[in-house]
Amino acid sequence: MMHLLTSPEAWAALLTLTSLEIVLGIDNVIFLSVIVSRVPEKQARRARQVGLALALIFRIILLSLLVWLIGLTAPVFSLAGYDFSWRDLILIGGGLFLIAKATHEIHAAVDVGDEEGDGKSARNAFFWVIAQIVVIDIVFSLDSIITAIGMAQDLEIMIAAVVIACLIMYISSGPVARFVAEHPTTKMLALAFLVLIGVALVADGFKFHIPRGYIYFAIAFSAAVEFFNVLAKSNRKKAGKRSV
Repeated sequence: MMHLLTSPEAWAALLTLTSLEIVLGIDNVIFLSVIVSRVPEKQARRARQVGLALALIFRIILLSLLVWLIGLTAPVFSLAGYDFSWRDLILIGGGLFLIAKATHEIHAAVDVGDEEGDGKSARNAFFWVIAQIVVIDIVFSLDSIITAIGMAQDLEIMIAAVVIACLIMYISSGPVARFVAEHPTTKMLALAFLVLIGVALVADGFKFHIPRGYIYFAIAFSAAVEFFNVLAKSNRKKAGKRSV
């Protein structure tokens, strides 16, 4: 451990891996922000805490099972000339789940009648939210940790990077979730991002890699445009109040 603390290479690896884990965590934060908007604020906060705690736990467990995790990348069957591993199947399943969930949320947001007719209790809604968070945490954790294994050699560095990234995700998830809940157009944009991320996961499962830089650039650009739209709307409201 001491040689890692005094090694410039170890610190450089930690900084690089932490930055990458934070970027990969954007998907998780967007999903959390959208999914918790379906429950009351008090439960939403608890759901965010549980969801990010589970994300951290899953990542650390996967890191401790490196041999098993590496085995997930071995082909288990072939179809139409493609070799599929358990990792591929998990990514495809997770991507399809994201696409289906985001599409359902978009439909619920557009057709208000369906949402109002939902007779689920708040308690059942909370546990349903947690169940969905668990499913998507497993998918994102698997993708994140396999990336970490490819970038760092020391388990201590990987765990430290994952813990730091999860802490930053926790700090940012609250403001992001509140912003999404307060601005319906932003929620619709976030749901569109989830569809895009789901397509990327499915593509990865079929060995067609879409560079994440393209996806994150599209997310950043669209988010910037939406931010200016929200700012312009807020300024118009203030100007209207002054004129009255």
